[in-house]
Amino acid sequence: LLQGTLDMLALRALRDESRHGWGIQQRINQISNNLLSINQGSLYPALIRLEKKGYIKSDWGTSENGRRAKYYRLTKKGRVQMETEAALWHEFSAAINLILETL
Repeated sequence: LLQGTLDMLALRALRDESRHGWGIQQRINQISNNLLSINQGSLYPALIRLEKKGYIKSDWGTSENGRRAKYYRLTKKGRVQMETEAALWHEFSAAINLILETL
C-alpha cells in the first residue's frame, strides 16, 4: 500500500459502524474482495496514530466471541478527513489512469 493509504482505508471501514481491530481488518478485506490483505502489525499502529489525531475514538467492549476488545469509532473530524482523503485519492488515481491509458 502507498504511504497514508492504510489510514484512509481504516477510516472508511469505520464509516458506518464502530469495529474492533480484527473487524476493521476483515471489513477492508471484504470491501476489496480480498485483494488487500492488511496485517495487524500495520493496522494497530495506524489506529493509534488516527486516535492521536482525533480522527477516531475507542472504548472497550465485548466482541462477538465474548472477549474483551477495543472498539473504534469515527469522529466528526475523522469523517471530514476520510472524505478529504478519498477525494484526493480519486484525483490521484484518475491522473494515473490517464497516464496509463495514454502511454
